[in-house]
Amino acid sequence: MTKTLISLVAAATLAFSMVAVAQDGGEAESREEFRSLDRDVQTLKKEVLDLNRDLFLLEEELLFPANSQVAFFISMDVGEYFELDSVNIKIDGKEVANYLYTVREADALIRGGVHRVHMANLKTGDHELVAIFTGKGPHVRDYRRGATLNFNKGIGAKYVELEITDRVKKQQPEFIIKEWE
Repeated sequence: MTKTLISLVAAATLAFSMVAVAQDGGEAESREEFRSLDRDVQTLKKEVLDLNRDLFLLEEELLFPANSQVAFFISMDVGEYFELDSVNIKIDGKEVANYLYTVREADALIRGGVHRVHMANLKTGDHELVAIFTGKGPHVRDYRRGATLNFNKGIGAKYVELEITDRVKKQQPEFIIKEWE
């Protein structure tokens, strides 16, 4: 793929030099050469974008193979009793993610968005997940709360959702960790 990219760049360079020569030969010829060069450049751009996409997908596949992949997602339901500032995730006692949310990101979560906060590789077996949520709780007071999940990582990808919901009866936020099937 890299050789193809280099040859396309060389072709574009040659086309540029042909346009310079064509300017001496005549106005009509130079316009046609310029159009041809423009088409070549647009084709080159498309091929570079396709190559970039393919390389990204290959990198994801190599870094996070499906057999050992685990992904953690954050979601919110309502958000009346809690304004999310940050989340800290620990797996087996080791901090793996610490994410600070902007106002726009937190607003997107309240409107139903889901954020993939972390993706990792884990060996099969039992693991412990600890998520610590920081933000503003009821009555605009600082609020820090944790939730824990012991889970078994089998063969295949594993998806875990960290959900923040409102517990209306107690007027408190509730933090639920659940595994997606």
